[in-house]
Formats: sequence, C-alpha cells, structure tokens
Amino acid sequence: MESVRVGLVADPAAPTVIAQGLADLRPPDGGVAWDITVVSEPFTTGSEDLRTALDRLQDEARERDWDLVVGLTELPLHDGNGRHLLADTDPGRQAAVLSLPALGGLRVHARARRAVRSLVSTMAEPSGEDRHRVVLPRLRGRWRLLLGMVLANRPWLLVPGLKSALVAALATGAVATVNSTVWVLADSLSWWRLVVASIASVTLVVAWLVIDGELWDRPEGDSPQARERSRLYNASTVLTLVTGVVICYCALYVVNLVWALFVLDPDLMGGYVGATLGYGDLVVLAWFVASAATVGGGLGSGLESDEAIRAAAYSKREEDRRERLARDRQGR
Repeated sequence: MESVRVGLVADPAAPTVIAQGLADLRPPDGGVAWDITVVSEPFTTGSEDLRTALDRLQDEARERDWDLVVGLTELPLHDGNGRHLLADTDPGRQAAVLSLPALGGLRVHARARRAVRSLVSTMAEPSGEDRHRVVLPRLRGRWRLLLGMVLANRPWLLVPGLKSALVAALATGAVATVNSTVWVLADSLSWWRLVVASIASVTLVVAWLVIDGELWDRPEGDSPQARERSRLYNASTVLTLVTGVVICYCALYVVNLVWALFVLDPDLMGGYVGATLGYGDLVVLAWFVASAATVGGGLGSGLESDEAIRAAAYSKREEDRRERLARDRQGR
C-alpha cells in the first residue's frame, strides 16, 4: 500500500476550519503515508444518534473510496450509560467521530491534531476490537465538555449580535450619568448593594433573552439520554448568555466611566449630593449606571429578531438544530 486514504468529514463552520488545518497530518512513527482529504458536510444534521453519524461517515467513505474516515463535529457525544465521550471509534467499519467541545474549548487546534492522529493510527492498525470509546471523567469531563460548548457558541459575538440592545444601553447610560437623582442614589449605595445590583441586572437580561428568544431547550424524548442532553444544552446556553452579557456590562462600564470623566465635575456633583466628592466617586457612579444601562439594553433586545438572538447565542450546528426542532413542532 503506497498510502492510506483518509477522509476528514467536518460539520460546517468551525469544525471545517479545524479540519482544514489537519490536512498535513503525518503518521507518528513514520509508517505508511496518509493521503488526507477534507470535506465539509453536515453529517450530524437531523440526528443526535452516534450510530447514525458513523453510518453516514461510512457511506461517505465508500462513495469516495477512502480507507478510513474521521468525522469532526460540535455534537456532544454520549454512550448508553450517560457518560460523555471524546471520541467513538469503530475500527471494523474504519470510521470514527470526534467531539470538538469535549476537547475543552482551549487550544482546540492542537488538541484536535493529537486526537485525530491517534484515531487514524488506531484504525490504520486495528487491534481486533470492534468498538473503542474514549470516555471523559464523569465530573471533570462534564465541565470540560460544557466549557467547550460555551466557547463553541462564541459568547463574545453577543456584543455585535444585539445592536439594538447596545444602542438602548448606551442611551440609558448617557442620560443616567448626567441625572442628579442618579448621583444621589449612587452615593447612597454601599459596595455590596452595587454588587447585588450588578448580579441582578445581568440575571434579568439573561432571563429576558431566554424567554423572549425562546432559547430554552426541551427534551426530544423521555429517555434519560435525551433529558441529559437537554440539560447540557440549556446549561451551555445560559453560560453563553451570562458570559456575553458580562462582556457587554464591562464594555458599558468603561464607556460610562469615560463619559462621566469627560462631562462631570465632582464639585458640582457634591453640591447636589451634599457631600465632598472626588473623581473616585465617578467610578462608583459609572458602576451603578452600568447596571441600570444593562437592564435598559436587555429591554432593547426585544427589538431584535429571534433569529438575531439565536445567531448571537449559538454555534452554527446548534442554531441549525434549533431551527429543525422548531420546524418539526410547527409541522405537528
């Protein structure tokens, strides 16, 4: 054999980008060369079943005359016992599936490179096993998978994805900063009340986004696997939104602080409040205004379409999955 023909089938978007960076993989021991072909194909669309994904990969390999095939997906993988998987390999069918979120979301390219090299090596030299599964640790593995799912959702995209919300938040902050009543309130609040206000504002906005955008996932069946999968999706959605909203909150705080330093005189504020104030008090004012502006921005998110909210909260594969479920429910 001159070379082993290896196919990398990747779901669209991020998995495809990662797969394209693996086209130059070589055997770890300098053995028979690998001839790698990368194909962008949504092989997990419409199904959460691992065996279905392996069947589709095997069909793809048969059509393209590959010796081995590895699928890269953002689908979280589970076995029949409720454990999370990094990968599932079927050497007998020369097919494997790698779950990218299970890599943890950090240094994904390097970790995917090592994982794919290991999977291809395992199938190129089969040990006689019909099935080989790489199982994640129960507790630590769940958090690792959840982190990977959140980072796959790219929570930082929530900032440009909710333009109307940001406009509303900036307008609220600009008006509140020059309001003397807000000065009095900010001066009267202790630090722990400001912390509570920050947490409450972020919580309210996240809850509003989930409700208004109909982002809460419902199990597709009554099986324990379906319920566990739904809990995992909901946890990743909430953490994605919390991360995105906190990023927005911090950005609003910086903008409000700069605005306050530019337009306000602490001596003038002190005259309204009845106390001696300095520039350090503008930091507290900007903190309080950021909380109020975040709530105002959350209400402004109602001006966005549901599609815009989902696009800002989900990865490409998860967005497609939600759209498919919505169509299925409408067709019933």
